[in-house]
Amino acid sequence: MKEQGDDAMDLLQAARDVRENAYAPYSNFKVGAAVRAASGAIYAGCNVENVAYPEGTCAEAGAIAAMVAAGETVLTEVLVIADSPAPVPPCGGCRQKLVEFGGPEVVLTMCTTDGATQEMTLAEILPGRFDASHMDRA
Repeated sequence: MKEQGDDAMDLLQAARDVRENAYAPYSNFKVGAAVRAASGAIYAGCNVENVAYPEGTCAEAGAIAAMVAAGETVLTEVLVIADSPAPVPPCGGCRQKLVEFGGPEVVLTMCTTDGATQEMTLAEILPGRFDASHMDRA
């Protein structure tokens, strides 16, 4: 049986591990992300840069793509890690991607490689989110 906190450590380790695979030859700013799906499975992604900015892919988008490719569409937890002086929040586009698959209560943990963390819910990180209900008259 897992001790309390082991699930969070699994998410952190997945993000930490995948961050090492980031392709960031232009910025040298490697980011790893991991999402836990409703099934409990963990999916990870890293940033992938391209010389033709902004054609790269964010770590959060990669983790979500891996989750969807595996046939899952609901995330229950998110963790992002980068080598930064302070925890780095997802960009605006990734915030919208996260709320597409996670409810407002889903916790996003932002981490630095030296151990600093900050937690917010998806509702806090993207207030006034755009969702499918806005298209009810379409």
